[in-house]
Amino acid sequence: GALLALNKPPGLPILGRPGDLSLDALLPALRRHLGLAAELHVVKAPAREYSGLVLLSSCYHTTKKLQQFFTNARLRGQYPATYRAVTVGVPAEVEGEICTGLCWQQQGDRAMVRGCRWAGGMGDDTPGSAEDCALQVVPVPAPGRRSLARKDVKNTLTRYRVLSAVGGCALLQLQPRTAFPEQLQVHLTLLLCPALGDHKYSSHVGRVLGMPFFLTPETAPTRTQVLDEELVSQLGLSPQQLYHLPLHIHLQELVLP
Repeated sequence: GALLALNKPPGLPILGRPGDLSLDALLPALRRHLGLAAELHVVKAPAREYSGLVLLSSCYHTTKKLQQFFTNARLRGQYPATYRAVTVGVPAEVEGEICTGLCWQQQGDRAMVRGCRWAGGMGDDTPGSAEDCALQVVPVPAPGRRSLARKDVKNTLTRYRVLSAVGGCALLQLQPRTAFPEQLQVHLTLLLCPALGDHKYSSHVGRVLGMPFFLTPETAPTRTQVLDEELVSQLGLSPQQLYHLPLHIHLQELVLP
């Protein structure tokens, strides 16, 4: 019918500045290639750094109906979006939940940043000016009522399940119950198992005598992910290739009404 599903590579943004490569900029060419009369709209898409399903529609009413379905599903406690992630480290429990408050902070500053511009309706939940402001998402384990009421902090929840594990890495199934930018990456660091290719938040997991522990963002500057020599050898990567290793979080499944 009106629906079209694509498999997006990591690193491709949904929206971009004029002249930049983005999914939105490619839609007119895709429409011509498929011989569609109507414009294509983005119904649901993963964040820029994630790979996976992009749901498009050539019908405005179908787009709005499905976007409302995804919003209502979260309110009903359903999980219409399922992700998979390769992690460096294996969670202590085979399945469970990660629940914490999250907020934006400017890197190198403890002050919270408010008034972010959101790219609403598409499901990527990415602030429009995050890269310009050098923002980072930080966990708030016990947010106060006032900060929640002011929406400085949002309570977030992700369900996870270990599907397989080998060589100190794991394949996880992730079902976010809430929508917050970079939620899955931060939640994985709280499990002490950052996603493979996470060059933004993996530095928050340190090791002493082989045991992982969580580092506060203030003490863990962003850097290229550090992998042990055995894993780098198994992946067959050079130091230069490691820098370009993409984030291994993939939107694998969307449930439609």
